[in-house]
Amino acid sequence: MTSPLERLFESQCLTLKLPVPVREWEFRVGRNWRADFAWPEYRLILEIEGGIHSRGRHTRAQGFANDVEKYNEAALGGWVVLRATGEMVRDGRAIGVVARFFDKSYKARP
Repeated sequence: MTSPLERLFESQCLTLKLPVPVREWEFRVGRNWRADFAWPEYRLILEIEGGIHSRGRHTRAQGFANDVEKYNEAALGGWVVLRATGEMVRDGRAIGVVARFFDKSYKARP
């Protein structure tokens, strides 16, 4: 199920004409994982950390530990892992970070 924050982020990508991300990307590094958004051809993952002020899953002990393991495995597998809070999505900072990644990525390509 897609959250309002995920829908907002996707619309921001379209507005800025950034490459379209894959939602709920499943990847295997050590075990099966799922990322909120991924750009597989760039090996980029964006995780939106919702519920940080309401004691959501990402802030409870086991959820936090699972997330740390996932991010480490993704990084060791060659993925760039970016993280954003809901506030960062709403105020545009999250899309700004992703846009900066693609600006550098495009410049590095022949």
